[in-house]
Amino acid sequence: MKPKNRWMFIIACLALSLLFCVPLASAQKYPEKPITVYCAFAADTTDLTTRALAGGAEKILGQPVVVENKPGGGSSVCAGLIASKKPDGYTLAVISTGALRILPHTMKVSYDPLKDFTLIMQYSRYIGGLTVLSESPIKTVDDFIAYAKAHPGLSYGSAGMNTQQYFAVELFAQCKGLKFKHVPYKSGAESSTALLGKHIDFAAGSGTHLRYVKQGVFRELMVYNTTKRNPNFPNVPMLTELGCQDFPANGLVFVGPKGIPQPIVKKVGEALKKVSESADFQNTLANADMPYDFKDQAQLEKEIPQQYESAKEMLAKMGVKKPQ
Repeated sequence: MKPKNRWMFIIACLALSLLFCVPLASAQKYPEKPITVYCAFAADTTDLTTRALAGGAEKILGQPVVVENKPGGGSSVCAGLIASKKPDGYTLAVISTGALRILPHTMKVSYDPLKDFTLIMQYSRYIGGLTVLSESPIKTVDDFIAYAKAHPGLSYGSAGMNTQQYFAVELFAQCKGLKFKHVPYKSGAESSTALLGKHIDFAAGSGTHLRYVKQGVFRELMVYNTTKRNPNFPNVPMLTELGCQDFPANGLVFVGPKGIPQPIVKKVGEALKKVSESADFQNTLANADMPYDFKDQAQLEKEIPQQYESAKEMLAKMGVKKPQ
């Protein structure tokens, strides 16, 4: 090899080695400043669990982990925001997997669901329930079906348009020949508040409603986005038990912008997993009636593309079309 070529080869090797060394070095020092975690929903059970995980993670990572709420669009607003951030591990988000597997088929989004994110971990999933005020004369889901047939156009609230709760209720309506008026909110908490104020006839609960069920303010008539009954309310039937198709549940996942160095992803993922397995966090989930459903990065990278395709097929069968 000629001297000139030899030096060019050496320089190229050094440059290549630096590319690998820089992420490793930054990961060893990470984090050196506060981390921001965007929560895709307003003050509800998602916000509660996000803050619990953040609080535990900052004790392990040694830096503040600050949670900011960025609700809207079934978590598509938050997803679009996090996708635009610098992939250095200092800006993360908790979003619903619905933003990755459902919303891109139903609305225009500002991100590519399969290319713009670094998937880190999933810790839970949503289980929904159809609820009315406890003072309502409607006592069972059969009573509800009869009443809805006699009063077409009942209004209901949900955590947002094209959410899993919305699709479950729409499948229920198609199955039983019912007609409803959908009123989307930014969160399940807002939907519950609307029902409390009698601004809607019933709510497509997304988890927040259960606190009111426990208090005796709401009556839950049916559960959906689940394959088994809620053990705390064993007499409440599932949508599938009514002979109707259900809509699969969305998961709650930590994500970051695409390109976060893998050593940083590993450090964050390990910290979050440790917190999620703690007794304190498990109690937080139990009090919120949320199941623990952990999935690591490898599982998510395998399952999200599959869920994206299956949701596309299911929505097409439902007649849902993406606006042009």
